[in-house]
Amino acid sequence: MASGLWRAAMSSFVSVGVLGGASLAKAQTDEIQVYTAEIAAPGVLNLTLHNNYTPDGIKTPAFPGAIVSNQSWNGVPEWAYGVAPWMEAGLYLPLYSAPEKGGLQLDGLKLRALFVTPDAAKQSFFYGINFEFSFNSKHWDPHTYTSEIRPIVGWRFGKVDLIFNPILDNTWTGVSKLTFAPETRLAYNFSDTWAVAAEEYDEFGPLRHFDQGGQQQHELFGVVDFNGKLVNVEVGAGFGLTSTTDYFTLKLILSKDL
Repeated sequence: MASGLWRAAMSSFVSVGVLGGASLAKAQTDEIQVYTAEIAAPGVLNLTLHNNYTPDGIKTPAFPGAIVSNQSWNGVPEWAYGVAPWMEAGLYLPLYSAPEKGGLQLDGLKLRALFVTPDAAKQSFFYGINFEFSFNSKHWDPHTYTSEIRPIVGWRFGKVDLIFNPILDNTWTGVSKLTFAPETRLAYNFSDTWAVAAEEYDEFGPLRHFDQGGQQQHELFGVVDFNGKLVNVEVGAGFGLTSTTDYFTLKLILSKDL
């Protein structure tokens, strides 16, 4: 029964998701996180607070009227509910930012549906797929409606995790404009409580024709994770590897089952 629902959900969401196309302009992000296919247990509500700050970033707007990323603080509360052992539903609300010039601004909201291998944290090989739909303020993204298709593939080798999220971003302007923006995480787990990881966040450009190397975005993060009884904490620092990427970014993620 579960496998049948899984296939039906995957089919319907993929049919919807691939109708879109990606923007050539790179908007900012409220969430800097590689998905690990771990979800809230059925009936459990989880709250995750995403925050990132860019002490040294791009000083020109990505599009007319956009927030400038340099010295901007972005974040969002993520409300996630475990629907089934293989499904989690999520709401990001409110998305907010505090740019260097200007006060606190609301950036929109997001809805998501995440389908995964049950008990992914205990599997040596796991996978999943996330579908995300966004409503954006004009200063956050030039397109009012955008979405994301995020496959998840991961392996565990003893204490080492290797996880890949080959993301496709779109703005509902044509399949040929889907943008390839993969994320990768390589982690070492000292224990069930502590882990360190290297994460890479990339944007290669439209699938039909990748941007030239210098116009692509590549950012490398060093991350420390703490899984405590009261709260889970992820803190990291990232460095841009191209001139079109923010030079230095900090992230903090706090998560707790309610």
